[in-house]
Amino acid sequence: MRTGFRSRLNAKEPMLGSFLKIPSTQPAEIFGHLGFDFVVIDEEHAPLNPETTDAILLACRAHGMAGLVRVRAPTDILRVLDSGADGILVPHVSSASVARDVVAQARYAGVRGFSPTTRAGDFGAVDMATHLQTQDARCAVIAMIEDANAIGAIDEIVQVEGLDALFIGRADLAVSMGASAQDGGLDVAVNRVFEAARAKGLALILLAANATEIATLRDLGATAFLMGSDQGFLRAGAKHARDSLF
Repeated sequence: MRTGFRSRLNAKEPMLGSFLKIPSTQPAEIFGHLGFDFVVIDEEHAPLNPETTDAILLACRAHGMAGLVRVRAPTDILRVLDSGADGILVPHVSSASVARDVVAQARYAGVRGFSPTTRAGDFGAVDMATHLQTQDARCAVIAMIEDANAIGAIDEIVQVEGLDALFIGRADLAVSMGASAQDGGLDVAVNRVFEAARAKGLALILLAANATEIATLRDLGATAFLMGSDQGFLRAGAKHARDSLF
């Protein structure tokens, strides 16, 4: 079993992950066999129900790979953490107030509802104090910066205690910025987030297309990367097979 995802994230270890969008445990098993460090179960943009997410998190655990969940809303945080998620990606964190609420929902030191009889609590096998301490120490809280108004609030967002990392959603950010994203505007906004995260010492996670882009982003300070998704890898492999035959 690899060391905890949150500790590796905060130590700025290089890590590779991918999104999971197919409602099956098998993609997680494949990524785990291949040695990926983590996957993000994408409840926001995929047809996943709570039972599917729960099963995929179990598959991640079986293969020693961190399983994170991109939730649809902060109200989903309790459910996925009880199922054993190693961390959460929360969309549209556009202010320090939203970030504080997200952290509170994810921590027993905040307002997370207590239940030791879940997978996260080893189904009641550990005492209350151990469960509280272990859960608050292991859950990574990652804010997704993907809204234009988050850029102006970024200095306040990074100061929120308990926030572990920022995920910069460059495509959503470009859409949110509209015309101002053109002619280098998006790059300026992304660099602004990088600067704020570096100043606070927060980890940065980005979606990257290839090794060249990862190298560029690592030079800027990012240390954890998502490459594609199970759907994307399936499509690329299938397209390559077909193109090589006809």
